Amino acid sequence: MSSTPIRTGIVSFGISSRTFHAPFLSTIPGFRLEAVVERSANHAESMYPWVKTFRRMEEMIADPGIELVVITSPNETHFPYAKAALEAGKHVVVEKPFTNTSREAMELVELSAKVKRVCSVYHNRRYVADFLTMKNILDRKLLGELHSFTTHYDRYRPDPRTYGLWREKPMPGSGVLYDLGSHLIDQSLVLFGQPRRILADIRRQKPYSEVDDYFDIQLDYGFLKVILHASMLVREMAFRYELHGTKGSFLKSGEDPQEELLKAGKLPVGDDWCHEPESQYGLIHTEINGQVVRERMISEKGNFGTYYQNLYQTIREGAPLREKPEHGYNVVRMIEMAFESNSKQAWLDVEGLVGF
Repeated sequence: MSSTPIRTGIVSFGISSRTFHAPFLSTIPGFRLEAVVERSANHAESMYPWVKTFRRMEEMIADPGIELVVITSPNETHFPYAKAALEAGKHVVVEKPFTNTSREAMELVELSAKVKRVCSVYHNRRYVADFLTMKNILDRKLLGELHSFTTHYDRYRPDPRTYGLWREKPMPGSGVLYDLGSHLIDQSLVLFGQPRRILADIRRQKPYSEVDDYFDIQLDYGFLKVILHASMLVREMAFRYELHGTKGSFLKSGEDPQEELLKAGKLPVGDDWCHEPESQYGLIHTEINGQVVRERMISEKGNFGTYYQNLYQTIREGAPLREKPEHGYNVVRMIEMAFESNSKQAWLDVEGLVGF
């Protein structure tokens, strides 16, 4: 690893920055958390005394010492901030959703190539225990040919948010599909590629909701059917993931523990970060080498830090970028098609994705 860390600035210091970015940027040797944009407070300095606080994003990208800008501000700022940072010669990480429209996303794809700077979307749910375990199962074809994949990202949140209020206001990029749907769509595209068709049912279930708080999306892959589901009014959780194939099934409950550990202030360091407890291991029931097995399957080890380790290798060592801007574009394009399908109450052919 190069002796010169990547000097990094974060735009805004809310829940996302404090939980998913700063703990890794401050502990992975290849990075130095140098600066944060906060409009009025100095919360970052209280946690990381060495950082410099800027009041405006324009001031941060004018600093010649900052190489990488991580954008975690509200969704409506993702495109203009990322564009400005790229034009200032910075590498950029953009929280999901990448942008609010596929047109904006493609403009960032093209601008990144033009200025020869890395522009990456933060799809960190590729680095959680359940996703990595499922990918291992599918890569080894332990279930035979998969015919059904269902994933739930449900919560019980009947009351209005007490933080991140913009997420529940009727503005571009708000609502649960842009928020949680980004994760589920990206996971499906990584595992299965581009679907043939999409059918979406998107609703407002809570009486005060001004934006969508429920979706049920079906993706047609031919023999394989994928269902992506989220609701904010589920008190008793179903299986988080269900995989069914011609030889067997895999059922998984619970959620990767990293987020809660990070919110509790635990730093992501040491070889024991972060093992899922045995109580959350998934159940595999299948046939392997002619023998029927039904047992708990040890979860793969998740680590959000893998995202930044990969990014370091791209910026410093020239390795291929894992989380490409095209991936951000594809997710936003799928979200747009989901809303169109819901409006028409009809199956739509999936068109316009790139890289498949």
